Amino acid sequence: MTVNAPAQNPLSPARRRVRRYRLTGIVLVVLGLVAAGVVYWLGTRAANLADDPSMAGYFKAEKRQMGMLYGKEGVLMDDMLNGLKQPDTQAFLIVVATVIMAAGCFYFARILEEEAQAAEPPGPLPD
Repeated sequence: MTVNAPAQNPLSPARRRVRRYRLTGIVLVVLGLVAAGVVYWLGTRAANLADDPSMAGYFKAEKRQMGMLYGKEGVLMDDMLNGLKQPDTQAFLIVVATVIMAAGCFYFARILEEEAQAAEPPGPLPD
């Protein structure tokens, strides 16, 4: 005599999609944090030429010439671009982009879950 195992309730396509979105969000967060850590770690290990004493006068002359050629806006843009080259700024931007993308995945998963619950027929009423 064989006993049939209880049939497992397969996931509906909507539930499968919800699970996939949530898993994608989790993977994005983990990979983004790892990537930001690697970028920061490798960037802080690189030699920083700005600390070289022989370059002290160069940066002052460069900033003056930038101001003469492009005005205050040019100096501001140059400072912003130099700020983007810093490893802490790059790591922060990676984390922010990762969080935004993962939040989008979790948001769409929640919307799909609500739609799936609304589409499912109600279960039997309790006695």
